[in-house]
Amino acid sequence: MATISGKHTSFWIDSTTTTNFPSLTEDVTVDVAIVGGGIAGITAATILKRQGKTVAVIESEEIIKGTSGHTTAKLTSLHQLIYADLIKEFGEEKAKIYADSNQAAVEQVAQWVKEGNIDCDFSRQDNYTFADTAEKLPQVEAEVEAAIKLGLPASLVTETTLPFPVAGAVKFTNQAQFHVRKYLLHLAQQLPGEGSHVFEHTRVTEVEEKDPCEVTTKLGKVFATDVIVATRLPITDAGLFFAKSFPNRSYIIGTYIDPEKAPEGMFIGFGEDYYSFRTTPHNGKTLLLVGGKSHKTGSVSETKDNYLQLEEYTRAQFGVEEINYRWSTQDMVSFDTKVPYIGKLTPLNNHVYVATGFSLWGMSKGTLSGMILADLILGKDNPWADFYDSTRATPFITKQSIQKNLEVGKSWILDRFKGLQDNSFEAVVNGEGKLVTIDGDKVAAYRDDQGILHAVSAVCPHLGCIVNWNDGEKSWDCPCHGSRFSCDGKILDSPAVKELEAYQIK
Repeated sequence: MATISGKHTSFWIDSTTTTNFPSLTEDVTVDVAIVGGGIAGITAATILKRQGKTVAVIESEEIIKGTSGHTTAKLTSLHQLIYADLIKEFGEEKAKIYADSNQAAVEQVAQWVKEGNIDCDFSRQDNYTFADTAEKLPQVEAEVEAAIKLGLPASLVTETTLPFPVAGAVKFTNQAQFHVRKYLLHLAQQLPGEGSHVFEHTRVTEVEEKDPCEVTTKLGKVFATDVIVATRLPITDAGLFFAKSFPNRSYIIGTYIDPEKAPEGMFIGFGEDYYSFRTTPHNGKTLLLVGGKSHKTGSVSETKDNYLQLEEYTRAQFGVEEINYRWSTQDMVSFDTKVPYIGKLTPLNNHVYVATGFSLWGMSKGTLSGMILADLILGKDNPWADFYDSTRATPFITKQSIQKNLEVGKSWILDRFKGLQDNSFEAVVNGEGKLVTIDGDKVAAYRDDQGILHAVSAVCPHLGCIVNWNDGEKSWDCPCHGSRFSCDGKILDSPAVKELEAYQIK
């Protein structure tokens, strides 16, 4: 197989310093505990502290290194094609709530950047969703009509600065892009002190609503009047959000490009195999980010091919030679017309809140989540809260939800037959991950390039599905609900809170 190019890390993480917030060392008490150090959690924490609440942001590894650190960082209310569908499913009034709230989130970030003079490469940009074929043009036209009806800054264009022709595109003016990690690091640095904290390398294992609520970690407890769980997919199964959404992975590469050849604005296609584009400044140069090749987590093992296909496409379209970065990311996609779930964990909860199902547009949705949850905790009326209510009746029975949940059931049953034909570690060659059955145990085995074998249980500790190898990330990915693990079983992505058990090689 051809070698993948580029440094295997997110540009946003590579271009910023590492954080060194402390771990929890003893039990603490705050007004609000926030599980998850991404854009939703840090936004909520910022608002709450400014309103006089003490907060504790609790992150299992380092803050802003999850989905928020692996995004394309487009800050916009144009989310591919969604407004025509929203009007059809919910009506014009509710579709306008989606439009207004996401546009307000763009302006909230802009306001904080200006107030704090945050150096985060914030710039106003036009954003486009384009049709690459004439057959797709009617969908673009319908989206423009719907967006204009909702008061959004939309228009139909037939020409862009992309190096290839388009049949047409939805254009939203005055949107934005930024360096999300620089932005969030600035906010996070303002949080500690005056009874508030940011804890890193502190994995939460349980959240219980009591008086006060208890957030249990491996290092101690955090007691709080209210708790926000903002961990992409909630680490607690209450609320059944794992059945209301599905995990999606996508891939990004970065390449330095001649500014004269770089597209102006932010772009994304739609359909089965779409691509995303934007640029960002770095050290006097222009870095082009190209994303795409998305798929349900755990459904593809040969993910190296996705990087290679992105490389080939980018070289052909933009004439670049060197690929400088590559990384992948994961999102939860809501079955409810991609509308996120924001609010109480369950109807029985009064002090535990969640935000999930951002459906690949977490910069605006994560920000509006923080705004809504802060208002709920502060007892303020929020005009968007009812629409996004996480306990709302949701359409479990849709074509997409049936398909994805059938896939979960199929994986749970059929994946147990994987590896039955291999009952020896000798079947695992250097550089390969493979499921094998040893003495009746399902084992996930990886042999590194030096020939050292890494063996762990293949059973995901979340709900018992069998993990699948991911050769591009050298990880074990759960095809049911998106938990991911390193080759040694360490947790890379929730909802799992326990590692894959190490298998003792005899």
